[in-house]
Amino acid sequence: MWDFIQDELFGMKWLNRLIGSLLKACGLDTESKLGGSLQFFIYDTIKIMMLLGFLIFVITFIQSYFPPERTKKILGRFHGIGANCIAALLGTVTPFCSCSSIPLFMGFTSAGLPLGVTFSFLISSPMVDLGSLVLLMSIFGWKVAVIYVIVGLVIAVTGGSLIEKLHLEDQVEEFIRNGRSIDTPQNELTNRDRMKYAWEQVAETARKVLPYIIAGVGIGAIIHNWIPEEWIVNVLGTGNPFGVILASVCGIPMYADIFGCIPIAEALVAKGANLGVVIAFLMGVITLSLPSMIMLKKAIKSKLLGIFIAICTVGIIFVGYFFNLIQNYII
Repeated sequence: MWDFIQDELFGMKWLNRLIGSLLKACGLDTESKLGGSLQFFIYDTIKIMMLLGFLIFVITFIQSYFPPERTKKILGRFHGIGANCIAALLGTVTPFCSCSSIPLFMGFTSAGLPLGVTFSFLISSPMVDLGSLVLLMSIFGWKVAVIYVIVGLVIAVTGGSLIEKLHLEDQVEEFIRNGRSIDTPQNELTNRDRMKYAWEQVAETARKVLPYIIAGVGIGAIIHNWIPEEWIVNVLGTGNPFGVILASVCGIPMYADIFGCIPIAEALVAKGANLGVVIAFLMGVITLSLPSMIMLKKAIKSKLLGIFIAICTVGIIFVGYFFNLIQNYII
């Protein structure tokens, strides 16, 4: 039963078979490089967009119960590492990319929440969300997905706690520290309002991420059918002990969310790349993308930004090697 759920519900293997049959009916050989690439492209694009619509709707509906003002009140009730844990968990029901999370981080910091707590939220929000859980489950199985979420939350809690211990409040830009968050009354939404809001977010997010999904699936199709397997194995396989570090660094200049990265990850693993290398690449892209760091630099000073990048990078590299060690046991 679980294999059926994994393969047919999350993985949508039925869709891949359907597309293959349609392409063969059109006279295209799906075993050829061109046919295989086209099948991969159509299948992954449709699958990711379908999962995207479902996930955005569910997450936005849940998120409607946690507007910024309510989230600040919830976080304000906790102290110490408990507050970091709650902030990391709340990050799982927020927007998918780090650029969307940074304005929330600024608002929480201006509201006077502890700096470490806000950084736990900032790390968790793009790195660990319900989208990553379902998408990773659809490609690599539930074990990889669950472990990914757990280690991501550990990085968020540990990173936020460490920043809190370093007392770096003076490294936040003055306009953020001196800002005053005004609590505005939140009108209680009806279920109909929440569903309408969720559908609007589905349409808006789909328009925003579609170009990245198409680009990611296109790159994945090229890797999957045109790049020789031995190239991937030599650079990102077991023969290169620095593959995790290389993947982490290569992911930083990119700007994408997990929806655009998943097809690349899927193709790399199919070609023989180590799972830890691919996980490190995913985390690097969605957590430390260059555009996000440029945006964050407007809110915090260089020292704090450097510490944040260092903490995330070390955590990502550690997670990458950890997944390499347990790869044979979980996939």
